[in-house]
Amino acid sequence: MMNSTTKHLLHCTLLITVIVICEVFSGGIKIDENSFTIVDPWTEYGQVATVLLYLLRFLTLLTLPQVLFNFCGLVFYNAFPEKVVLKGSPLLAPFICIRVVTRGDFPDLVKMNVLRNINTCLDTGLENFLIEVVTDKAVHLAQHRRIREIVVPKEYKTRTGALFKSRALQYCLEDTVNVLNDSDWIVHLDEETLLTENSVRGIINFVLDGKHPFGQGLITYANENVVNWLTTLADSFRVSDDMGKLRLQFKLFHKPLFSWKGSYVVTQVGAERSVSFDNGIDGSVAEDCFFAMRAFSQGYTFNFIEGEMYEKSPFTLLDLLQQRKRWLQGILLVVHSKMIPFKHKLLLGISVYSWVTMPLSTSNIIFAGLYPIPCPNLVDFVCAFIAAINIYMYVFGVIKSFSLYRFGLLKFLACVLGAVCTIPVNVVIENVAVIWGLVGKKHKFYVVQKDVRVLETV
Repeated sequence: MMNSTTKHLLHCTLLITVIVICEVFSGGIKIDENSFTIVDPWTEYGQVATVLLYLLRFLTLLTLPQVLFNFCGLVFYNAFPEKVVLKGSPLLAPFICIRVVTRGDFPDLVKMNVLRNINTCLDTGLENFLIEVVTDKAVHLAQHRRIREIVVPKEYKTRTGALFKSRALQYCLEDTVNVLNDSDWIVHLDEETLLTENSVRGIINFVLDGKHPFGQGLITYANENVVNWLTTLADSFRVSDDMGKLRLQFKLFHKPLFSWKGSYVVTQVGAERSVSFDNGIDGSVAEDCFFAMRAFSQGYTFNFIEGEMYEKSPFTLLDLLQQRKRWLQGILLVVHSKMIPFKHKLLLGISVYSWVTMPLSTSNIIFAGLYPIPCPNLVDFVCAFIAAINIYMYVFGVIKSFSLYRFGLLKFLACVLGAVCTIPVNVVIENVAVIWGLVGKKHKFYVVQKDVRVLETV
């Protein structure tokens, strides 16, 4: 069995191979100058069309910052770390509250995952912890000394009128509800999120270290039963994003330069209360992003937590589309908010506008073939580099998520090929999400189906 260093070197070799292939075939690296037709676009297409073609080509460069972060994160840090080793006794760890926020629509799922997560914590040796379920509708959890159910009153309103998940999270921080000390820690999970022993050990190491009040780790989506192969393969990109961009920004800069996710969030109570989830209606659609940017602007630091957690990808393509639409709308509200200083949201703004302009930039796939335009060699190289990294993100996400020993070589290779084949579908979904997000109602919070047993009984 290969060790982690060998796996990482093979992954880097594959990444470089993909980059070289894309560069050669797209003309980023020109082996034979005569094989590329040179046209004068100003004469051939006219001035207006030429300007538009160059504008579309240069829009591709908006993704360069996050592509560079993903490349560096995947190359400079071991992409296949060994099993997390505890750096201290779990008995010495400060108090940890594992907080799950739900509407209460899937009570059976919540009950099952609460019990599974309790057992995972106990199996890891963690003793000083509590699981807290915050819900709009009572789920009637069993009475247990490690379980606390908080039902948010319908009449509860925050000072700024926060809604949805932000409202529930802020309710937990109210003096009359909160039972935690400022030195305690909170692990924020979605209702479908499952802890692993690896992630619990990573969290224990993080809180014992105590240097940074905020942290986050890797989430994978291909665990246990795969409900929808198409959406799971599409989410392989997110796995690579965690191991690349997210890991680099936290381990090297200790800042949420591109924001973070809404689950597998670890916070120290005092810092969370200081930042607050009471950020008005604009901070309620992508509450995780708004919170991270506010914490960043207040000078708090972040770190990457070793060990992965498990979640499920959306069960249907419509749910995937709705999810992406909400993320886009929420992040746009964050970027446009006057509460976040410009310098703290610059990279996030570039990132989200590369997403907003995706329908335009992806049109290069068609126009570059029909109406070729000469560009500086550096531009051609960078555009091919961006394409190569984005393709490889799907490949690596599958390699990281799917077990070769569990699936076997043929099925494993089929998953890798399948992830590449889902790229056109995912591009279409992302483009539709952008258009729908720009013209649709902004202040909505769509919750995807999360309980697979509901689907099985329909």
